[in-house]
Amino acid sequence: MALIDNGIYLAGHRAESLRSREETYQALRENAGMAWIGLYRPDATEIRSVASEFDLHPLAVEDALTGHQRAMLERYGSTLFLVLRPARYIDEKEEVEFGELHLFIGEDFVVTVRHAESTTLSRVRHSLEANLPLIAKGPQAVLYSILDEVVDEYAPVIAGLENDIDEIGNQLFDGDPSVSRRIYDLSREVIEFQRAVHPS
Repeated sequence: MALIDNGIYLAGHRAESLRSREETYQALRENAGMAWIGLYRPDATEIRSVASEFDLHPLAVEDALTGHQRAMLERYGSTLFLVLRPARYIDEKEEVEFGELHLFIGEDFVVTVRHAESTTLSRVRHSLEANLPLIAKGPQAVLYSILDEVVDEYAPVIAGLENDIDEIGNQLFDGDPSVSRRIYDLSREVIEFQRAVHPS
């Protein structure tokens, strides 16, 4: 199921948890609040429903549907479209694991589209729901909080890479013959991380 979380927020309070996108659309029309719709790997029908309701630009919709995008920020009229690349470092494998998160930010709505497993958005949503003055600021507060969380997650990735680079230095001077493969693999991870965090 593509719909992960779905709510209407009025003056910072989560007013309703709704079972479908259509219920959210109707509730937003009836109330002056903010809708936050979270989707996970939606199909064309699901994302086009959201696009039709919120008048999302076709190019941004196509990007969100196909995935495999680099980090970027575009403005289409009054809607912002962002692609973020959350990351985490898997120390045992010495690999950086990337997610992909698309955001549509409008005057009274936030639509998030995930293309990979991530706990980032649920943490952000719970944190915001506990901070009424912040979430009462609307979609801009959601955008700020998601960006803050994604960027904060880069610090442990950098620390993991730096630690492994230090270990490689020690291996190199100890004459370990396996170090050349490790250098090659780790340099690929560093390059992939640089590509993911730099905008296209």
